[in-house]
Amino acid sequence: MNKMKEAERLAFTYADAILRLSYTYLKNTDDAQDVCQTVFVKLLSQPREFDTPDHEKAYILRMTANACKDLMKSPWRKRKCDLADYLEVPAPEVRDGSVLDAVNQLPPAYRAVIYLHYYEGYTAAEIGSILGIPKATVHTRLVRGREKLKPYLEEFGYGYV
Repeated sequence: MNKMKEAERLAFTYADAILRLSYTYLKNTDDAQDVCQTVFVKLLSQPREFDTPDHEKAYILRMTANACKDLMKSPWRKRKCDLADYLEVPAPEVRDGSVLDAVNQLPPAYRAVIYLHYYEGYTAAEIGSILGIPKATVHTRLVRGREKLKPYLEEFGYGYV
């Protein structure tokens, strides 16, 4: 049997079972599809003869389970995160030497207040409400933040106003 017909037979017979088993392990459709493709590539690159269709199915499902376990153990999977979690709020583009880059160099307390006031346009009272700090603290952090921002802006060649 040629490889194209064998690939069609395997896909028609086992693709659904491989995808379902992969999904139960990985809980991710894209990863399940990747495992399905990996299993088919291995099956086609290393053809085997089986005594019965049940033996073939058992072998393919065991191969699928092992591929899923390998993927779950991979260091890449442990370090990855779902992009959907970060698509809600796009981060502004930061270029070296920009004012935003200078703001990002500030300590977090000053950075948050400066960013919310100048980039998002919130008032001191609104910033206080957002951050859970008094309005007077917001004003103090704005003043101190501007003072800390001055050397960064001079370093990038901006005149401090």
